[in-house]
Formats: sequence, structure tokens, C-alpha cells
Amino acid sequence: MRLRPDVRLDDGPMTPVACTACGARVEARKSSWDQTSIQWTAAAREACLERRATSPRPGPNGAAFPGCATLSAALREAAVAGTLPVQDPDDLKANPIQEAGH
Repeated sequence: MRLRPDVRLDDGPMTPVACTACGARVEARKSSWDQTSIQWTAAAREACLERRATSPRPGPNGAAFPGCATLSAALREAAVAGTLPVQDPDDLKANPIQEAGH
């Protein structure tokens, strides 16, 4: 059996995105509106205010960082603005509650 090469980064490379709060620059790629891959550099890890403020949690994965809310918002804004390409051709889905008029 022959393995198929992974060409996802050829089709949609990682794009630099900066956090609006601390300026931490990460490399990001959006496969879809719901999936984002992020690569943190050492400098970005040190600069991130939310990462520094997070205390380790109990358990074997306690040191895992759950994510930066401000960076998540910056990633979403970049995707909506088109500076962070979304590979999935489907449009951003509207909020079904807003569509129903609630």
C-alpha cells in the first residue's frame, strides 16, 4: 500500500496572525470555520498574557494550555476579513437563533 502525501500546507499554508491584546504572533491555518491549527513560537508563548496568567490544572495534562480567548477572537476576525484563508469552501454559517428571530 502506498501512502498518499499530505499536501494540505501546500494548498493552504500557515498564516501569521497577531493577538490584539499582547501582540503575540502565531502561525495559523483554518481548514474550516470550526477548525483552526495554531503553531506557537517561543516568543508568542512568552508574550501571551492569558497563557502567563493560566495556572496548571490537576491531572496528567494539567500543563496543557486551554487557549487564549483574545487570540481566538483575532483569528476569527482575520478569517472573516479574509486575511486568514478558510480552506473549506462553505460560507460562515449564521447563528440559527438570530435567523429565527429570537
